[in-house]
Amino acid sequence: MQRIAFQLRIKADKIGEYDEAHLHVWPELVQKLERFGVTDYSIFRRGQQLFLYMRVQDFDQVTEDLAASDINQRWQQKMAPLFEPVPDLQPHEIYATMHEVFFMPGDPSLHDERSLKPKEKTPE
Repeated sequence: MQRIAFQLRIKADKIGEYDEAHLHVWPELVQKLERFGVTDYSIFRRGQQLFLYMRVQDFDQVTEDLAASDINQRWQQKMAPLFEPVPDLQPHEIYATMHEVFFMPGDPSLHDERSLKPKEKTPE
């Protein structure tokens, strides 16, 4: 499973429109992403900067599948006017992908699955 992270940048005057659109992501698009094997997809925003994270089996294949998907094409067409280039995007890049330098999978046995709060440790 690949963990993929990349950056996008929203135009300063389009932040509200971007946030609003993501309160109403089309269910058909979410279903398509799930069908293509995308999981744990998150988008974080700080000002104009977006940080996107997802897990996929094969990012290149997902990218191809999404490019051929009508629902994704329509979503991208709706979103395209909201973006501006990421400042350090290289000429050969489609996405400003990020290189993973650290990963901590954690110990799931230390968390209560219902609330994700750390379990209380019993005295030894």
